[in-house]
Amino acid sequence: MTELPTERIAKRLSRAGECSRREAERWVAEGRITVDGNKISKPGTLVTAMSDIRVDGKPITAIQNTRLWRFHKPSGLLCTNTDPKGRDTIFDNLPNHLPRVMSVGRLDFDSEGLLLLTNDGSLARQLELPQTGWIRRYRARMYGVPGDRDLLALKRGLVVDGVRYGAIDAVVDNRKGANAWLTVTLREGKNREIRKVFDHLGHPVNRLIRTAFGPFQLGKLVRGGIDEVPERVLRDQIGKQSSNEDHCGEA
Repeated sequence: MTELPTERIAKRLSRAGECSRREAERWVAEGRITVDGNKISKPGTLVTAMSDIRVDGKPITAIQNTRLWRFHKPSGLLCTNTDPKGRDTIFDNLPNHLPRVMSVGRLDFDSEGLLLLTNDGSLARQLELPQTGWIRRYRARMYGVPGDRDLLALKRGLVVDGVRYGAIDAVVDNRKGANAWLTVTLREGKNREIRKVFDHLGHPVNRLIRTAFGPFQLGKLVRGGIDEVPERVLRDQIGKQSSNEDHCGEA
C-alpha cells in the first residue's frame, strides 16, 4: 500500500489559508490544534491529506487555489490582525467577499502604497525571503537633500544601532522647499529600514510610498483599492521566482 505524502502541520494550516506558519506554531503551543482527535503540542507534527485537522474544534478549510491581490494601503493602518491599542488594521478595511488573506511582508503604520495579499501562507513566506531577489521600490519624501556621499554610503550598506543594512539604491528626483523626493530601491526590507537609514544620515522621512514589489506595480490603483492578480500572471511570476531561487540554491 502506497503511503500518503506528509507535511508539517504549520505548512498545512498555512496552505489552507488559516494562518501564517508562525501563527500556526503559536496555535499549537496554545493547544488549539487537534489531529485525528488528538491535541498536538509539536509544530513539527506531520499530517497527510486524510488527516482530520481542527482549530478550536472546527475543521480547517480545504486547500484553496493560490491567489494574490494588489492592495493600495493607506497610511494610518497596521499590517496586523489585531492591535492592543485598538487602531485600525488593513484587515478591517478589506472587502467582505475576500477569503482569509495575509500580507506578503508589511508596511508600517505611517507608510502607504503597494501591499501584496495572498490566501497562501507558504507563498507569502516564499516571496518575503531576501533570496527571491525581488526588489522593493519606494518613493520617499524627506527633509533636506542627501548628497553624493550619503548616496554612496547607502549603496555600500550601513550599520545603524548595531544592525547591518544591505545595499540601497537611492536617486534624488526633485526638491520642493525644505523637502526632497527620492526613488529608493532595496532587496531585503528590514523593519522600518528606509526610515532608520535616512534618519541616521540626518534626513528624516516624512512620507513613504511603496510603488513596486518584485514584478508587481502599484500603478494607478486607487488608495484603499484592491485588485486580484490574474491566475496566468501569478503562475508565470511564481515560476520565474522559483527558477531563480533554485539557481541561487545551486550557487
